[in-house]
Amino acid sequence: MPITNAVPIPKIGFVSLGCPKALTDSELILTQLSAEGYQTCKTFQDADLVIVNTCGFIDDAVQESLSTIADALAHNGRVIVTGCLGARSEDSGQNFVRQWHPSVLAVTGPHALQEVMDAVHTHLPRPANPLLDLIPNAFGVAGVKLTPRHYAYLKISEGCRQHCTFCIIPSLRGDLVSRPPGPILNEARALFEGGVKELLIVSQDTAAYGLDVNYRTAFWDGRPIKTRLLALVQALGSLAQPYGAWVRLHYVYPYPSVDEVVALMASGHVLPYLDVPFQHSHPDVLRRMKRPADGEKNLARLERWRQICPDLAVRSSFIAGFPGETEAEFAHLLDFIREAHIDHVGCFAYSAIAGAAANNHGGMLPAELLAERQVRLMATAQDVSATKLKKRIGSTLQVLVDAAPVRGKKGGLGRSYADAPEIDSIVQLLPPHKVSQTLKVGTFTRARVTATQGLDMVAQPCQS
Repeated sequence: MPITNAVPIPKIGFVSLGCPKALTDSELILTQLSAEGYQTCKTFQDADLVIVNTCGFIDDAVQESLSTIADALAHNGRVIVTGCLGARSEDSGQNFVRQWHPSVLAVTGPHALQEVMDAVHTHLPRPANPLLDLIPNAFGVAGVKLTPRHYAYLKISEGCRQHCTFCIIPSLRGDLVSRPPGPILNEARALFEGGVKELLIVSQDTAAYGLDVNYRTAFWDGRPIKTRLLALVQALGSLAQPYGAWVRLHYVYPYPSVDEVVALMASGHVLPYLDVPFQHSHPDVLRRMKRPADGEKNLARLERWRQICPDLAVRSSFIAGFPGETEAEFAHLLDFIREAHIDHVGCFAYSAIAGAAANNHGGMLPAELLAERQVRLMATAQDVSATKLKKRIGSTLQVLVDAAPVRGKKGGLGRSYADAPEIDSIVQLLPPHKVSQTLKVGTFTRARVTATQGLDMVAQPCQS
């Protein structure tokens, strides 16, 4: 006889805001929810409660988080808040989120899996008899992923040992805590076995991996391995090779030790791509920021990296209008961008984040000048990027296909080794010449660059 008194499965709406590091926190929470038998749904109205994973890094991110919480409260009413904004407090000691939205059910900080689950259990008790080993859309020990199935982010550490004056990440996420190599590599292997073709390594300071534990020796698969970036990247590259997968490094500070990692890139072990947050070039501004190195050292370091690995692609981010930044200091930054020949650049106008030490420096620039410098910097950077991109016309590249309507009969979209998803350029793939040739999402194709469109490439898939 049909069962007529089945208990409804509790449904949870979920919104993940902010950076890839926050996304990996969201994936951990969703994995645990799925393991315990909860379902996720796409609308606030259909959910029994909503979880919002927030970002609190810059003002725009704070406003987006507060607006999303307000929307969830308006359409559902039962909201749990987690993430960086959840860790923020006012000078009075009152929680920032609760001051704006006192009706939320619970507020936690970042990487707070157990606290989030405790709040869920309190306000939406878990279903009976969860099927712990049957998690939809999961990658075994790697859990649920929110990215397209052919690429995934893998976080190797939490927190940050830097105390840059423009940033409050250490106060939100704590000091550097490196994950042991074993769980990282087990997760990577599960992702490759599940079909991931691009693994994006993230943290707050990737080059500092293992520094907090004095690079101690751990064990994985019965073999010793140092808790150090070089050893980890070697192991990740070896894992990726049988699957023909890419490994891409993000948030790598420009330390001398990175030279060894660049040598691995030259050997084809991992992608010749570095995401390096330089932030500025002028030594006086960098000192006020409490950043490592200075512009001249960074130029020399870039030159050395390119001598080791001529194909190296570099992404970086910069802050325009740091408090007290003079026109001469800003001009120094523009010159640096021209001389550094950086492939991809992102720029933030300085934002006076509550709690950032730089707010007390004085010399805050007017909003109009901040916006004007941001526009000038991006115009300079885009000229550099476009010039570099034109040199690729006529070359043949391996392209990871991200989109291919009608099996690629009308072309598709993809990325080269020099392009990370969502933040860098794309490759616009033309329809294949052969009728029988198809393009498939999550696979690689060889393509010849025929033109550029702005900061993107146009390429013709090669005949197989």
